[in-house]
Amino acid sequence: MATDGALALVGGTGLTELDDHAEALEIDTPYGPPSAPIRIISNDPIRLLFLPRHGSPHRFPPHCVNYRANMWALKQAGATQVLAVSAVGGITEAYSPGVLAAPDQLIDYSWGRQHTYSDSENAPLVHVDFSYPYKGPLRAALLSSAEGIGQPVVDGGCIGVFQGPRLESAAEVKKARRDGCDMAGMTSLPEAGLARELGLDYAGLAVVSNWGAGVVDHLISEDDIAETLREPMARVRAIVQALVQTLSNLD
Repeated sequence: MATDGALALVGGTGLTELDDHAEALEIDTPYGPPSAPIRIISNDPIRLLFLPRHGSPHRFPPHCVNYRANMWALKQAGATQVLAVSAVGGITEAYSPGVLAAPDQLIDYSWGRQHTYSDSENAPLVHVDFSYPYKGPLRAALLSSAEGIGQPVVDGGCIGVFQGPRLESAAEVKKARRDGCDMAGMTSLPEAGLARELGLDYAGLAVVSNWGAGVVDHLISEDDIAETLREPMARVRAIVQALVQTLSNLD
């Protein structure tokens, strides 16, 4: 595993801040500014970078996140690996509220997003292999680190990526389940595909914040989502700390 570069943590809903006093990097990109300045959380034992996907404060809805600028800026800052944290809705039985999962597949239901760097005649046309969107050394290290500290993480699962910002209809969730999705999210694409185009080792840590629409007979509220996320995000922080130690031991 290459550990000579930085590990970047991309925070989603429920994880918008790690250290307000950390050094901030202002990075310009050909695609505009990233969602927020990249913060250097630590340099020891490894360099850990943090970028809140939705901005700081949280202000960019999923379909308006500048994913191209975010991934580009992280690579410019020295990241070689990216751990993306995202809040999702559970669709199948193993993905109940409060569960953490390391997804291994994606289905894209979004539209109109700037999803590639191969977008003009001046950019090289690259057809990256995307058979297994999350396959790489970082995902293996994530699962090993979580197990090492006794934090259960479901190994696998498919996220259906919806456009947002509205939540899905019960019919959409039912269709996604028929398609093989276990979770419903809004941000894993185009993020994962762009990371692959840049050669970044990309892994995901999904936090199930609610049952998807229609899975149970209960309407979804933002207050309920925020309350459900509070405790799992503490576990996410513990896993990130363990992951940093695992990667440093491999250096």
